[in-house]
Amino acid sequence: MSEPQHRLLDDFDDVFARIDAARDAFTPKLTPREVGSVISVATGIAKVSGLPNVGFEEVVSFPGGVLGIAFNVDEDEVGVVLLGAYERLRAGDEVTRTGRVMDVAVGDGLVGRVIDPLGEPLDGQGPVVSSGRLPVERPARPIMDRAPVTVPLQSGLKVIDALIPIGRGQRELILGDRQTGKTAIAIDTILNQGGKDVVCVYCSIGQRASAVAKTVAVLRAKGGMDYTVVVVTEGNDPPGLAYVAPYAATSIAEHFMESGRDVLIVYDDLTHHARAYRELTLLLRRPPEIFSTFTRAFSSAPPVYARSSGAVH
Repeated sequence: MSEPQHRLLDDFDDVFARIDAARDAFTPKLTPREVGSVISVATGIAKVSGLPNVGFEEVVSFPGGVLGIAFNVDEDEVGVVLLGAYERLRAGDEVTRTGRVMDVAVGDGLVGRVIDPLGEPLDGQGPVVSSGRLPVERPARPIMDRAPVTVPLQSGLKVIDALIPIGRGQRELILGDRQTGKTAIAIDTILNQGGKDVVCVYCSIGQRASAVAKTVAVLRAKGGMDYTVVVVTEGNDPPGLAYVAPYAATSIAEHFMESGRDVLIVYDDLTHHARAYRELTLLLRRPPEIFSTFTRAFSSAPPVYARSSGAVH
């Protein structure tokens, strides 16, 4: 046998020896999964059985990549709020626990982007680059840990700044009838933060797609998107997304606040959030408590204006 043939045989022996060693070192591991099935599907919700250990507000996965939040945890079934296109879900489909609560991507990579409450891009500029994830439901800071409101935040509207001084760390509610300029005030305030080292988060809840597109176009044209994150749920999105939107936007804003930056967050508007919450609670046969959504948004989340002191106001 020639020398090249000997070398080839030695190489084969070495490869097979390595394969045998890797096979002997491999130990198969079983990963337990808790799997249930869909009982019924309605507008924005699903009833699920077979998940005895699922926790409140745990994320569950449906076929097609649709996610849901366990909202009603009863003895025999679980009421799930759906967060995606649920038209193809049917009774009997498989449901899997994920073992995590609802969270959202955070980081400087979100600045200048338009995303949905799940962190998926809506602006066609490629995937979102994030530095981490934060849960959308977190305890609010105690009152004693919150810094006093001492630094002004100028809206750019002389009448408002003169009559209603606004500070960083202060909540402000804009009330008015339809088409009276509520959104215009909020957008003007965002545009006035240019060059002032203030990160802005604009949360659009249940607005028309054309209105959201117009708002984003104005921000882009005037340079506002250079320091703004836009979180969007449209009117035809599932009510679960409208319910999660302000909490996701708040977690994004809290990330910047906790890194020592000033943040302005605008919820536009919480009326649609209240309607979505009422719709979900009625479908799940829970007491609707329509005004509790406003209470939650202003107690468990930072307000419209948050300071960089690390305390939530």
